[in-house]
Amino acid sequence: MITGKNYVGNELSAKGGITYSTFDPKLNIPTEWNFHEATDEEINTAAEKAKSAFKAYRNTSGIQKADFLIAIAEEIENLGDVLIRVYIQESGLPEGRAKGERGRTMGQLRAFADLLKEGSWVDATIDTAQPERQPLPKTDIRKMLVPKGPIVVFGSSNFPLAFSTAGGDTASALAAGCPVIVKSHPMHAGTGELVASAIIRAVERTGMPDGVFSNLNSSGIEVGQKLVMHPNVKGVGFTGSIRGGTALYQLANERKEPIPVFAEMGSINPVVALPGALGENGGLWAKSYAGSITLGAGQFCTNPGLLLGIKGNELDAFASILGKEIEKIEPGCMLHPNIYSGYEKGKEELSSQSETQIVASIDTEAPPNYGKQRILMVDGSDFMANPKLHQEVFGPFSILVQCEDINELEKVIDQLEGQLTGTILGNEEELQSYGPIAEALRNRVGRLIFNGVPTGVEVCPSMQHGGPFPASTDSRFTSVGTSAILRWVRPVSYQNWPQQALPDALKDDNPLDIMRLVNGRHTTSKI
Repeated sequence: MITGKNYVGNELSAKGGITYSTFDPKLNIPTEWNFHEATDEEINTAAEKAKSAFKAYRNTSGIQKADFLIAIAEEIENLGDVLIRVYIQESGLPEGRAKGERGRTMGQLRAFADLLKEGSWVDATIDTAQPERQPLPKTDIRKMLVPKGPIVVFGSSNFPLAFSTAGGDTASALAAGCPVIVKSHPMHAGTGELVASAIIRAVERTGMPDGVFSNLNSSGIEVGQKLVMHPNVKGVGFTGSIRGGTALYQLANERKEPIPVFAEMGSINPVVALPGALGENGGLWAKSYAGSITLGAGQFCTNPGLLLGIKGNELDAFASILGKEIEKIEPGCMLHPNIYSGYEKGKEELSSQSETQIVASIDTEAPPNYGKQRILMVDGSDFMANPKLHQEVFGPFSILVQCEDINELEKVIDQLEGQLTGTILGNEEELQSYGPIAEALRNRVGRLIFNGVPTGVEVCPSMQHGGPFPASTDSRFTSVGTSAILRWVRPVSYQNWPQQALPDALKDDNPLDIMRLVNGRHTTSKI
């Protein structure tokens, strides 16, 4: 049941008089639910509860936290078809996508639970004392990762489950030992409340402290701003636009105590199509990329918004086939009228640039909020001279840049901003002969792909979902995969600390049986 209220810790609360509705983009009408914007009192109570909960939760064992995360996954599954129906209604996305994203959400939670059960993620490092060392004795020093404190997570528009209420940011922060306050995304507040209710049931079921999780509603930016500025908050997770993420980053650095903002933002995900690949499999790649560009109505942060190639018959043939394949695909419903209008504005602005020409475009009638795909083409020199062409257009849109030669191709890549992904289509011989291209691409991205499409982000320990700014605010970290936990912790050293007072991860007898670095050697042995 959707109440439209906030979860302030374990309690439902609706103290404010400002309400808003979510929207059904397929029917092009508001949904039946009204949501109460969180008040200043509710924001402060959630933050105070989170601070209090942290005192207990930071010392909760890995096994207990793992049980909590597994319980969240089970409670989400117990929501059944109700969650799927609300997800579809608020997003316009199909049932298969909804069920797939639910599975990914539960899978992420269970992956972090497995990480906690094994335990070595705390990166325990021990350098034992050497009292006889000359000219000075060496003291006993031990180090491990500890949680930072309450974290604010902003739900994303394009992933109502996997990057929102119980998504990767929330799962990783809870795994680290940090309470979470979610600022629910206004486009899918009903989906968010249902998932929040599942988390609260898991909190109560596993005996976690009240305040370890809260879910606050807001249709604007004020609630989010106040949460970021609250002194109890020690970190922020965000998935969304460059403008939104940058604003939060700047706000967090204006605090008396600056805090980190881990924002995953915009990306046009360049794809380099080398002549050999296009000559051998140009038709196959054109069909694959037509599907990738339009997947989910183009509303993926890994959407291939920039295709790069060298002028020649191979690129001409690829462009022709890509155009035909794109025009075969039916337009898809976008997440919200605001996202649709933003897409149309961006698409037309770039199409109006005098240097561009249209390769393919859907111009027939479509239902409201359905994004009609378009591919533009531009010369490499013109692309470099016009910064507007470097902007992300969030939707089923891509620009094909034709370069004169390898030197111009490298210059185009060097001029790009930071990106989440970079792809090379080629054969192994080309990869060797075009080595500078691969090096240039690696300098701009967080994930390098060979002979594939960027859409689709595998949740695994080796995944890097982040890149140089503005793809993310800190390219050293990922928002996908178990390494995402490292955003919410900090290292602490214990010097000359008594054995009984040490955390279990640092004790001589290694009661957790975890892998540790002891005097420069990785081992699970006792000291």
